[in-house]
This record gives sequence, structure tokens and C-alpha cells, in this order.
Amino acid sequence: MQLLGAAGVTAGVMTADADPAMAAGADDSPAAYEPPEGLAADTPAKRAALDWITSHDDRITGLNAEIWDNAELSLREWKSSIAEADFLERAGFDVKFGTAGFPTAFTATFTHGNGGPVLGFSGEYDALPGLSQNKGVGHHDPREYVHDPFAPSYGPGHGCGHSALGTAAAAAAAAVAQAAKKHRLPVTVKFFGSTAEEMLIGKTYAVSKGVYDGLDAFLDWHPSTANATGWGSSTAMTAVTFTFLGVAGHGGTPLGNKSALDAAVMMATMSEFLREENLAPSGRLHWVINNGGDIPNVTAEIAEISYYVREGSPARVKVLLDKVIAVAEAAAKASQTTVRHRVTSACWNQLPAKAFAELLHANMREIGPPRFTSEAHELAKELQESLGLPQKGMHDKVGELTPPNPVFMGGGSTDVADISWNVPTVSMGAALAPIGTKMHTWSTAACAAAAPGQAAVIAAAKYLAATAVDLITQPERLKAVKDEFKERTKGVSWKTALPDGYEPPMYEPPAWFLKKTGQKWPPSNITWPPKRVVSQEKFSSLGPELEPQK
Repeated sequence: MQLLGAAGVTAGVMTADADPAMAAGADDSPAAYEPPEGLAADTPAKRAALDWITSHDDRITGLNAEIWDNAELSLREWKSSIAEADFLERAGFDVKFGTAGFPTAFTATFTHGNGGPVLGFSGEYDALPGLSQNKGVGHHDPREYVHDPFAPSYGPGHGCGHSALGTAAAAAAAAVAQAAKKHRLPVTVKFFGSTAEEMLIGKTYAVSKGVYDGLDAFLDWHPSTANATGWGSSTAMTAVTFTFLGVAGHGGTPLGNKSALDAAVMMATMSEFLREENLAPSGRLHWVINNGGDIPNVTAEIAEISYYVREGSPARVKVLLDKVIAVAEAAAKASQTTVRHRVTSACWNQLPAKAFAELLHANMREIGPPRFTSEAHELAKELQESLGLPQKGMHDKVGELTPPNPVFMGGGSTDVADISWNVPTVSMGAALAPIGTKMHTWSTAACAAAAPGQAAVIAAAKYLAATAVDLITQPERLKAVKDEFKERTKGVSWKTALPDGYEPPMYEPPAWFLKKTGQKWPPSNITWPPKRVVSQEKFSSLGPELEPQK
């Protein structure tokens, strides 16, 4: 995900009649927009929250480093989720694991006084495959290199900075709780430890199960290359995996074999032809063959190709997805294989929140940019040189707050989007990676728990905590946020984009994790063990035997 106000929403091009979900984000700001003044209040409670973060910076940056070291993949964040939960328990939160049936998801709750707003914070902690990188090294240097003479690869790494994301959010939640206790502010703070953001599964499914019901506001952030917020949207997305089934046979005697890999390759090739006439500037289509066989002299009996289909709204995703499915069916027919598909995740586009972004931006300006050391800038410039980019270092300013582009041009997706249609939600970014670089890279992993990332963690925690305190101490700010949410959602009924009967993918946890978190396996919302996928296809017929030539 990389929203941060850079992505716009379709206002001037589309109308409410065309797509209410996109028009809900229409921007009516004047061309010469000026952010309102005086939104961020200087209160004893806010100072207490910010002071708590400053006085606990070693614990906060230590948690980031611990999760970075774990580098655990989606749905398998065994150590990382426990580390984050332990941090919040020490801050007085009540923690319960197994949110929405996910073993590594948890909800941490702190309540002080009676009444008061219910504020939610978003925590993520999953790494990405193949992005292993040594901490603080300015050139590509995988921390974990997987030796295989036929297919060398790299281990997982925090190339999207989720070690910092979850840590800063947890620190902000803890700081707000401590300030509320010290200054006797009624509030309920809820922290949602979310699994599998990189697969856009954890929060999307949890929303459909009512996990976020009852919140008054939700605060979200994401590592970025800039310090900014805004009220742009994101792309809706459906993730789908196609499984082709054929018949194995010796590659030296291929007649009659049915290659599932041939089908996957044909599908990939044909789907590329959708780009000119069927893919709008707001859309994205990308794929990977995640199972293409094991050895060249065995015809692949099973092959899988996974797609992310993105567009500006769920309705537009559906239109593009139907075209991709048609391509799969054509590939199966041409290769004489069979094909099935399963949706692994699906999310909406994010609902903008202008008043919320204005409040958050005001606090960002008051607090100032992350305090990057010379070490942070030096690492950033080494990485930029290694990647062939201008050596500009880290972004050390708070970006201006500007209206989104009136023409939506697409971009990333986030499972926070589904939350945004159910509770007022704000998102912002803090610079963790160098200017000009991108998320989902080894260079981000190099920074996430090194000097740049550690500065970003503290800054992000302060931005979130300060904004949350304003929602508590200035009821009129929260009212403005909720009023806008009510207005934007008029005429649009959110319904999960996940298909009926959807069961989220899961991995069986190790016994020690189940014991530590007090869970039993399997959860009630999945079928275990999953149904096996086994080809029952027959060899292809070549027709009648040919008569000997005379």
C-alpha cells in the first residue's frame, strides 16, 4: 500500500450514477486549497502521550528490531504477533488472540472511565518473501541466501516496513492509554494486530465478521518515502489463483501428455493482450506462476498462476476479473487441461476522510518530520547510488496537504479500505525509505530497523497518538470526522467483496504457539484439513492408429 494522498479519486470524470463507490470520495475542495488552522490543540494529555513515547523510545525501537529480525511471512507471524501483544500487555492492555479465527491476529483493549470515544489502531507485522537484506547495508546483500544449484533464492524480509508499522501503532495506542489514565480521560483504545496484510486477507475478512464494529474512529499509517497524509483513495482488488490440471509424462516421450504449465504460460501471455483495449489507467493487472512444475523432463501435471486484479471500485474489478477468467478458460481449452479458480482475497477502494486528514496533518506539522541522523541520510544516499537514483537522502520535511488528483490513476491496495467503509479512517505515511525508492524492495528492508526506520517509528507513533488525543479532548473534531463519514457513505451499502462461503487460507500453528496464546486448532471457520487438489485427467488422444505405409 502507498496511498498518502498521492492517489486521487474520480470526481470530474465519473458521477454518482456511474459508480457510487467511487463518487463517495469525490473532492469538492477549491483549486487554491489551504488547510484549516488551529486544529491540533496543545493539551497536557497530548504532551503526556508524546512524552511517554520519547521516554520509551528504546523499548519502541527494540520492538521494531525484534520483529524485523523475525521476518515472518503472512499467516505465520508466530513470534512477531506475540512480541507486539506482550508490548501492549505491559502497557495495561487486555489481549485476546484468534481474532476472526486467525491464529496470529489479536485484539488488545484498554478502557478508562465510562463513555468516551472508542478509537482503533492498525497493526501489521508480516514480511515479504525474497526480500531478505542485511540491516543498514547500502547495497544488495541478502541476510538469508537460500542455496539451490538449480534455483537460488533469498529469504523473507521486511521490504514493506511492517515491523515498523505494527510497532509505531502499538506505541501510539500505549501512549494514548497512559495519557488517558494520567489525565482521567474516558476512552476505549483498541489495537488490532492483523495478519497477512501483504495478501490483503487479515482485515478484509475480519471486517466481514464484525471485528471493527463499534469504533468511532480508526487510525492507520504505513511506511513510505515521504511524510504526508491526504484524502485520496486506493484501488479495489481481487486476488485469484488459477489451478490447471493435466497429465504427467516423460518429457522425452511427450505425445499425449497434457502440460498444466503450457496452460499457465498461455494464460499469462493472453492476459497481457488485455492491456491495450481492456485496462484503464485506473487498473492494474499483475501475475506470478507460483507452481510451474519441478523438473523439465516431467510434464507438469499441476500448475498455478496467481493474479492481482485492481481497479478503482469493486464493480470495475468485477468487470476486469471476468475477462481474466475468460482467458483462463480459453487457455484450458487450448491446452486440453482443466482449470479451476479460487479467490484468495478481495477488498474495496478506500473511502477518503478529509476532516480526519486535516487533523492528522495539523499534528504532523506541529510535531515536525522524523529526526533523521547523519547515519540515516548516509545510508539513504548509499542505497540511492546503488539503485541508480539521485542521492537526495531521506525526506526530512512534512509534505503539504493537497486535494487528491480529480482523475483517479490507480495505485496500490490495502485491506484497511474495508474498515474505512465501516468506521471513519485516516491513513498517513512516514518516511522510512529513501526518496525515489519503492516499497516491496530489499532497499526498504535495509532501512526498516536501521537508522531511517527507527526515526520513522518514533515520528509515526507521535503523529498517531497526538491525533487520537485530539479526538478525545476535542469532541467537535470527532464530530466533524463522523459527520463527513455519514455524508460520504450516503447511497452506498458496503458488502464484503469476498465470495459467499469464503474460507480464509491458514497454516497450522506450532504447538508452542497455540499453548502460549491459549488457542485450539482448527478454528471453527475453516475446513481442516483442506480438500486435496489431485489431477484425474487422462492422456490426450492422438486419434486412430496409422496404417503402415506401403
